[in-house]
Amino acid sequence: MRWLIRIFMIVLVSAVLVVAAVFFLPGERIAGIAADQLSRMTGRQVTMSGETTISFWPILGVSTGAVTVANADWAGDAPMFQAESLKIGVEPQALFGGDIRITGLEAVGPQINLRRAKDGRVNWELNVEGVAPSGQGESGGAPARSNRLALTLDRALIENASLVYIDEVDGTTVRQSGVDFDLRWPDYEGAADFDLTLRPGGEVVQIAGTLDRVGHFIDGGVSDVQAQISTKAGAASFAGRAGSAPELAGRLSADLQNTSEFMALIGQGPMDIPEGLGRAATLETDVIFKDDRLSLRNAALGLDGNRLTGAADVDLGEDRPRLNVQLNAGALDLSGLSAESGETESESERGRGGAVSDGWSKAPINASGLEAVNGEFALVADSIDLGNFSLGTTRTLATLDRSRLVFELREVRAYDGLITGQFVMNNRSGLSVGGDMIATGIYLKTFLDDAMEISRFEAKADGEVDFLGVGESVHAIMNSLSGGGAFKTGRGVIAGFDLDRLMRSGSGTGGTTVFDTLSATFTMEDGNLFNDDLTLKLPQASAVGEGRVGLGARDIDYLFTPRLLDGGSRDGLAIPVKIRGPWANPKITPDLEAAIDLNFEEEKKELERQARQEIEREVEKQLGIERQEGQSLEDAAKDALEKELERGLLKLFD
Repeated sequence: MRWLIRIFMIVLVSAVLVVAAVFFLPGERIAGIAADQLSRMTGRQVTMSGETTISFWPILGVSTGAVTVANADWAGDAPMFQAESLKIGVEPQALFGGDIRITGLEAVGPQINLRRAKDGRVNWELNVEGVAPSGQGESGGAPARSNRLALTLDRALIENASLVYIDEVDGTTVRQSGVDFDLRWPDYEGAADFDLTLRPGGEVVQIAGTLDRVGHFIDGGVSDVQAQISTKAGAASFAGRAGSAPELAGRLSADLQNTSEFMALIGQGPMDIPEGLGRAATLETDVIFKDDRLSLRNAALGLDGNRLTGAADVDLGEDRPRLNVQLNAGALDLSGLSAESGETESESERGRGGAVSDGWSKAPINASGLEAVNGEFALVADSIDLGNFSLGTTRTLATLDRSRLVFELREVRAYDGLITGQFVMNNRSGLSVGGDMIATGIYLKTFLDDAMEISRFEAKADGEVDFLGVGESVHAIMNSLSGGGAFKTGRGVIAGFDLDRLMRSGSGTGGTTVFDTLSATFTMEDGNLFNDDLTLKLPQASAVGEGRVGLGARDIDYLFTPRLLDGGSRDGLAIPVKIRGPWANPKITPDLEAAIDLNFEEEKKELERQARQEIEREVEKQLGIERQEGQSLEDAAKDALEKELERGLLKLFD
């Protein structure tokens, strides 16, 4: 019994001594243990300085002064992480070895410096117990293997942090202040919940999510993950699986009330997005990312009022991302692409204190997006509203290569006809547009009304055109157009004047003119269309035309000359018609002077002949000239003058 009592007393005294040792353990010792453990886990030197205090209840913890985590040796002198103070709570057994269970981590006023080097290295990729940065073995051989981290974390809280991110690859620098971060990771093999709050420009951006198997993820495995980004401009979410390779697969959703503002809030800069191309956007798609390749499948995209479905592949392994996109749409409203039909031009004109112009828009065209990617884009749509033009069923393939975009028009149903060919936008050295197209069966009434605000012609036409325009606005392009083409129509109607009444009574206002065919060729230069061979055939007349159509100035100066047929074989009365003025309201007037020249040419010649004979007889009488048969008045006067001179000279020698 005495031995039993002695053994009990020894155990009791030992326990008292152990407890006393814990109570009297210096704070610097606890801080040193934590710093050593963190240095071992991260492969970076961790230091803690300043006053250190200890708490024993409800957790064993330490509060330190300044804390720093060293940067990568290539990333500069500034620490990767530093804070004014740090609070750490751990379970007591961490002092005696084994896994570290951190019950609390709180950083005050931390400053975080992140950097990506030109060769792709990142300073936040830590050398964790035998794993070299970027996953490479220290000797350059096979990739090193990571060991299991001896760490769990009930909660980590960072408030009012400052973050600087420098990307040497694209030369960008991102600075954030007022950053909050909350992480809960109580089980190493279990789930971690995180909540990150950023405040760019004072606006709140919240990123929250869950990683189901953190330990497995750290060891290079794949884990279920959920993440959401929420801003006042919209939200996006992802649910699926991800690995640290990096790789991921799952469902991506987005609902953006203001796409440009949302992109600016997440650090991608504001975007100038025309109406119809996603000022507000929604997205639902399956997404797969692996080996620098991104694939979207079963995608449903909403761009303002437009709805599209399809798929896309993006290769990020090249200097410039390469896209392969296939989209299907119903009715597309892209009228916002025409600045003239939107509010932008009106607002900009009013902002300069002037009235809104009736001409083409002078608003600058921003084509810088053409240099962002290369790729191919296939589109099938039931209809497309382009503002100035309306298209029906459209099948087109667009190829973008180094800022040059080529639209191959495989099938474009427009104005009851078919258009094929190609359209090119080139922004390699300033913006230019051009193309060559063939159209068949185009209904001129609606086409010319949309294109030139002319609604007088009603006929089906076939035509071809090649063109080139250069400039940074629609106004500049239209005033620089060059090229040429031809067109021909079948039976049709010209509204606004009656050729038959014009020819017979001299008044052609009102009524309509029915014609059998109309054909012409044309050239374009400096924004003007020139034609000199227009031919119009009517049942009882024919007509020709020549002149200029101002594509840039939106005006017309044209002479149209109809001629009545006399007996079907001989030309009859012709009355030229001048068409002058703006497209919207040209003046059509008969040219009576030209009509006299055309219709009374023989009579004028006879009158001129008779008048000349009368004048010549009077000259003969006054000068006493007698003309020989077949001799002209000028020759007879010359002979008479020579004779008079001879007589005068002979008298000098008399």
